[in-house]
Amino acid sequence: MMQQKIEIKRAAIYTRKSVEEGLEQEFNSLDAQREAGEAYVKSQKANGWVLLPDRYDDGGFSGGNLNRPALKRLMADCEAGKVDIIVVYKIDRLSRSICDFAELSRQLDRMNVAFVSVTQEINTHTSAGRMMLNILLTFAQFEREVITERVRDKMRASRLKGKWVGGNAAYGYKVENHRLVPVPEELPILERIYRRFTEVQSTRQIAYELNNDGIPWRRGKAWTPQHIYRILTNVTYLGKVDYKGEIVQGEHAQLIDKELWETVRDYMAADCRTKPGKERIGTEAMLAGILRCGCCGGAMTPSYTIRNGRKYCYYLCSKDEKRAVSTCPIRRVPAGEIEKIVFSQIADVMKAPEMLSALSEASGIPAMDIAGLMRSVVWDNMMAGEKHRLAELLVVKAEISLDGLEIEFKTSGIKNLMVEDMEDEEEND
Repeated sequence: MMQQKIEIKRAAIYTRKSVEEGLEQEFNSLDAQREAGEAYVKSQKANGWVLLPDRYDDGGFSGGNLNRPALKRLMADCEAGKVDIIVVYKIDRLSRSICDFAELSRQLDRMNVAFVSVTQEINTHTSAGRMMLNILLTFAQFEREVITERVRDKMRASRLKGKWVGGNAAYGYKVENHRLVPVPEELPILERIYRRFTEVQSTRQIAYELNNDGIPWRRGKAWTPQHIYRILTNVTYLGKVDYKGEIVQGEHAQLIDKELWETVRDYMAADCRTKPGKERIGTEAMLAGILRCGCCGGAMTPSYTIRNGRKYCYYLCSKDEKRAVSTCPIRRVPAGEIEKIVFSQIADVMKAPEMLSALSEASGIPAMDIAGLMRSVVWDNMMAGEKHRLAELLVVKAEISLDGLEIEFKTSGIKNLMVEDMEDEEEND
């Protein structure tokens, strides 16, 4: 009598839970999913199924994306030919996204790995099974989107009522009974930051002074310009709540006088403008000594005119200014426009892969570190003087011509900026 040889099929069980709550229990949701998977594999013993001992458990990870450590390890083992069948309790444990699951299915088909759901009759090797899988995935994604909408709507309703709905409390506050309450010892520091900004208009200078005086930020961290900027622009200190640009009255106490807060906001928005009844705020030409005329070869020097009480800033071709008759096709450019273009190009160019690679090779600094530095620089949040200093540090020259703008970078500036960034570790409020 001839015996039929049974093909051995190695089965791996994958489990997932969206939140970490309950994972500390002796028998949690991941254990329950695995137990069901083990029983299913055992029931298929006659078909040659063998359970692999490795555990692939993702606790506290959403099914809305594939960025999960255990799933990545499972897919790597499938690629290495160690797995023949993936077993899950329900298909949404593997993914709730149709697009993500479609990509997973393509990868599994290529690796000749089957997919089985314990609670749903799914067989990915048949057209009917694949159709049923797509239907179930559609409902899984719909369920996820409905849950997301409900959470978002609930948070919006709470925020518009002025309630604190989570996250890190702003400096000067702490959380008690799900409410923001003042921290008395931090209030004088808040007042100092706002008052000092009306005098120096530099977030970097204020951070330096606080660190120099031995006043730590939270958890003993050093102050950074980004900390100062977020404090100066946070409506929380007015006792209000900002929900996507919609400002409403909050339940928490106001810590900064409204007049002082608005004065600081006026200073930050002033740039080159003057305001009636106020002294003009001193600002630096951000591209002084850096911007050059590509047509005449001379420096573009800062200048201004005042019309109707308002100051308009420019950069003028210094060589053309000395001529009896102007012949420079560039001649004069508005300061605000050219500064915006230059700093936008600096930010874009230094994020480009080829530029990062060149800077990395020239400076000896890993490209990923330089990319991280560029993300940490809050371009739009800097004062004029700080941008001028940054430009001096990074740029040899910015040459404007009829053909466009050409920027030459300093490799040494990247190194110096990297050192400063390590000292000014950025934290989120």
